Amino acid sequence: MFRLRSVGTVLAVLVGLAVAPGTVSAAPSLLSQGKPVTASSAEGAGTPASAAVDGDPGTRWSSAWSDPQWLRVDLGASSAVTRVELDWESAFATNFEIQVSATGDSWSPIRSVTGGTGGRQGFDVTGTGRYVRVHSTQRANGYGISLWEFRVFGTQGTNPQPGTGVRVTGSQGNWQLTVDGQPWTVKGLTWGPPAADAARYMPELKSMGVNTLRTWGTDASTRPLLDAAAANGLRVMNGFWLQPGGGPGSGGCVNYVTDTQYKADMLSQIRQWVTEYKDHPGVLMWNVGNESILGLQNCYSGAELETQRVEYAKYVNEAVRAIHAIDTNHPVTNTDAWTGAWAYLKAHAPDLDLYSVNSYGNVCKVRQDWISGGYTKPYILTEAGPAGEWEVPNDANGVPAEPTDVQKRDGYTQAWNCITAHTGVSFGGTLFHYGTEYDFGAVWFNLTPAGKKRLSFYSVQRAFGGATPSNTPPVISAMTLPQTVAAGAPLTIDVAASDPNGDAIAWSAAFNSKYIDNSGGLAATPVQVSGNRLTVTAPDRLGVWKVYVMAEDGRGNIGIETRSVRVVAPQPAGTNVAQGRPATASSYQQVGDGAPYPPSNAVDGNGNSRWATDWADPQWLRVDLGVVTTFQHVQLVWEGAYGRAYEIQVSDDGTNWRSVYGTTTGNGGVDSIDVTATGRYVRLHATQRGTGWGYSLYEFGVYRR
Repeated sequence: MFRLRSVGTVLAVLVGLAVAPGTVSAAPSLLSQGKPVTASSAEGAGTPASAAVDGDPGTRWSSAWSDPQWLRVDLGASSAVTRVELDWESAFATNFEIQVSATGDSWSPIRSVTGGTGGRQGFDVTGTGRYVRVHSTQRANGYGISLWEFRVFGTQGTNPQPGTGVRVTGSQGNWQLTVDGQPWTVKGLTWGPPAADAARYMPELKSMGVNTLRTWGTDASTRPLLDAAAANGLRVMNGFWLQPGGGPGSGGCVNYVTDTQYKADMLSQIRQWVTEYKDHPGVLMWNVGNESILGLQNCYSGAELETQRVEYAKYVNEAVRAIHAIDTNHPVTNTDAWTGAWAYLKAHAPDLDLYSVNSYGNVCKVRQDWISGGYTKPYILTEAGPAGEWEVPNDANGVPAEPTDVQKRDGYTQAWNCITAHTGVSFGGTLFHYGTEYDFGAVWFNLTPAGKKRLSFYSVQRAFGGATPSNTPPVISAMTLPQTVAAGAPLTIDVAASDPNGDAIAWSAAFNSKYIDNSGGLAATPVQVSGNRLTVTAPDRLGVWKVYVMAEDGRGNIGIETRSVRVVAPQPAGTNVAQGRPATASSYQQVGDGAPYPPSNAVDGNGNSRWATDWADPQWLRVDLGVVTTFQHVQLVWEGAYGRAYEIQVSDDGTNWRSVYGTTTGNGGVDSIDVTATGRYVRLHATQRGTGWGYSLYEFGVYRR
C-alpha cells in the first residue's frame, strides 16, 4: 500500500509537469503587506488604514461608527488574487463582500459573506485586479468595523494596467493631462491643515468640486493626506522644497555651483519619498522647487545671479531625471513666481513634463507670457488668488490696501476664468489657499480662516462646479474709520452689511501690528455695537495698525474687512516745558539703521524721531528746564523698546534727585502720568528693560497746566 501510494504520487507529479512543460507553478504570495491602502474612514489617528496591511498583529484599522465602510489596498498592478484573509477585532462585519477592481472606480465581487462571525476568516477566491477591497454593509455591534490584518494572496502582476497612471499627452498647443486614461482638469487648492487631519477636511473639499491639492514638502508625515485624498477621489501634487524657496524675501541661500553636499542630500530625500509614495493612488505629480529662480535674487546679483539661476535649473533637471528613473507613472513639474523663470527651464531643464507658476495680480497675463516666450510645454497655475500686498497700491497711511471680501470673491473667479481659457496648454490650477490659519496672511488669502467660510470659498466652489450652497456669508459693503486716532482713545468704525439669507449678524474686531513689528497675529479687542457703528479702544502703541472687522452669521460663514489706522500720541493739556530744552543721557545709539538716536530727539516735538540707548541697565534721560518749574503731567511715548521699571525724578541742581513717580509694570506704548512736582531738571531713570534691546523714546514731555 505504501509503495503504491508513492508511485501514484510520483505519477501525479509527472502528469502535472507534463501539462505545462518547462514551468513550475509558484505558490501564492502575500501581495498586500506594506502596499498603499485607503479606507472610507478612520476612527482616529491611532487606527489608520495602513495598520491593516503592516504585518503587525498588534496594530489595527478601525472605521467610523456607521454603515457602510470599506478598506482598499492597491497592489500596484493587475494581479491574480487567489485567497483573502481577514483578522477581525471585536468590531467585525456580519455582511460584507471581497471585491476587485482594475481602476479603483468600478468593483466586482469575488466573495460575498452574510452572517459573518468575526475572528480570523480566510477565503479561497478567484479574481483579477489591481485593487482589492473589503466592503462592509452591516456591522456586528454599535462600533464601526476593525481589522488587525487584511491579507491578499495571489500572483503579483508586473505592469500597471494599460492607460493607468498620470500622463501628459498630445502635442504643441493641444495637450491634455490624463489620470488612468481619463482627462483631468486640475481643480485644486493649496493645502494648509496638518496632514494627520486630512480625513476631516476631505468631504468639504470634495463638495467644493476640488480634485487636486498642492503641498510644498513631502516626507513621512505625508501619507495620511494621500490616504484621505485617494479615499475621496482626490489627488495630490507633492512638492519638494529647495532653497531659496518662497521667492522675494526668502532665506536659506544655497550655492548651486559649489554646494555639492546640499544637492546630494536633497536628491537623496527626493529619491526616498518618490520611492515611498510612487504607487500611492493619491499621487498626481511631483513638483520640484518653489519660487527659487526668482528668490535667488536675494542671494546674488549681476553675473553671479545669472550663473546660479542656470545651475539651479540644471539641478532641477537632474532631480527630474532621478524621479523619472523611479516613477514612470507621474509627471514632474517645477514652480516659480515669475514666468521669466521658464526661460531658464526651457534651456536647462528639458526633462520637465510641464511648467508651473504662482501668479496673483498678473494671473491673466500668464497666457500671453507663454505665447511670447515661445514655450513648448503645457503648464499649471500652482498658486493664484487675490492680488497680494506686493501688488496693490498703498493707502493714506502708507500700507498696502487689502482688497475687500467682494473684490477677493471676484478675483478668484477672474483668476479661474483666465487659467482655464488657455485651452490645450493650461491644465488648470491650485488656488491659494485652503487653510484654517487665522492671522494677517490667512485673512488676506485663506478661504476658511479659523474654519469659517468666506465669499471667496463659495466663488471657488461655483468655479469648480461644486455643490450649491444652502447658506452664504454676510456681505460687508462699506467700512470707514478715521485715518488717525489717539493711543487708548475710542475708535469708531462705520459699517454697512447685509446677510443674503437674513441671518442675524454677530460682530467682532481685532488689531494687527504687522506694519509696526512684522507680527502676523490678530489681537481680539472688545467691541460695542450700536446699529451700523462699532466702537473699539485704540491700541496704546504708536504706529500704523490694521483694524479687522468680522461679521458672522452663526452658520459657519464669515465676512471680514480690514482698514489701516495710525495711532498717535494723545495731546496732553498744557504747555510742554521740556520741548526744545537741552537733554543729556546715560548713552545713545550711534551706529545702526537710522542712527544716531541722540537724547535731543526725545524733546524735539517730532513724533517720528527718537532717542535710543545701549542695550543695558540702568539708563537715564535728563532734560534741563532752565529754571525751577512746577509741572503737573509727564508723557512718555515709547518705541518698541520700552521700560518695565523706571522712576520720574526731579532735581534743583542736577546732582541730588528725588523720585516723584515709579512703576515696575510698564508695558510700553504711551505712559500718561499725572504728577505734580517742582524742579529745574526732570529725569527718566530706567532700571529694567521690557525687551532685549535698550530703551527708546519718541517723546519725553513735561507739561505745565
